Amino acid sequence: MTPSLLQKIADIRSDAPATRRAILDLILEDPDRVLEESFEQLAERSRSSVPTIMRTCRDLGFAGLREFKLALAQELALGGSPLHRRVNIEDAADEVVGKIARSAAASVSGVRGQLDMQVLDGAVAAIAAAPHVDLYGAGATSWFMANDLQARLFRLGLSANAWADYHLQQVAGAAQRPGGVVIAISHVGGMPSLLDAVDIARGQGAKVVALTRPGTALAAKADFLLGLSVPDDAVMHVGIDAYLTHLTVIEILTVLVAQRRGEPAVQRLQRAREAFQRHGIDATTHPLQSWDGGGVNDGGSAS
Repeated sequence: MTPSLLQKIADIRSDAPATRRAILDLILEDPDRVLEESFEQLAERSRSSVPTIMRTCRDLGFAGLREFKLALAQELALGGSPLHRRVNIEDAADEVVGKIARSAAASVSGVRGQLDMQVLDGAVAAIAAAPHVDLYGAGATSWFMANDLQARLFRLGLSANAWADYHLQQVAGAAQRPGGVVIAISHVGGMPSLLDAVDIARGQGAKVVALTRPGTALAAKADFLLGLSVPDDAVMHVGIDAYLTHLTVIEILTVLVAQRRGEPAVQRLQRAREAFQRHGIDATTHPLQSWDGGGVNDGGSAS
């Protein structure tokens, strides 16, 4: 039987140099806290350095702190409560709030380190220049995110459609053409019908942007892989960590595509905002700010 990661740490602790032993002790004492810490925070608490932490992770068989933390989080999730990988059944309400909030914040803060900037830039360039963008979601959560990104791209002036039905995904893929883009969103990344639709679109010359875990079947088909590794959830097939990290990437894509498309995209967003403020139900709480020095215009009352 393969020993657990924490057991492995306990086994090698006594033979480790003093500086690395301090790091191992902190992991054994409070592994949940280590999951939430950066290189610098862990180095400060252990009175060591970032290079020492890197060497410690490599001693344990990992490329770096991120890979180590992912393995540790998965081990804790398997051994944790069925409610949430960080929460114990007996935790008080304030502990539950704190643990879930810290877990979510740690997942979002880890997005930057997982994205390849060159790949991201290529994906943004392809989307911004595409004559048409199709978005595929597999499952309720992925479909919601595909629909959200479609609405964002449409506001920027892009021709974009989101498809949840597997047959329509394949029909849309067959209608793609060179220069077009398919954005496929699936944390699991193995739905056969989704993979078929991606293959069809690729066969028509479309580029594929995949938002999924590295190593999935979908990732292997991507021209631009926006790969995110997050710990497994104790309850949901796609948990809050995957959900929030994917939404963060969607926000990043939206902003970068808007920058790439320039002033016309900004003007479209401004016109949409003005329409909402003049006719939307929140007009009275979000007044239209005049940029010509005329102050605030209430844009009319909500009905």
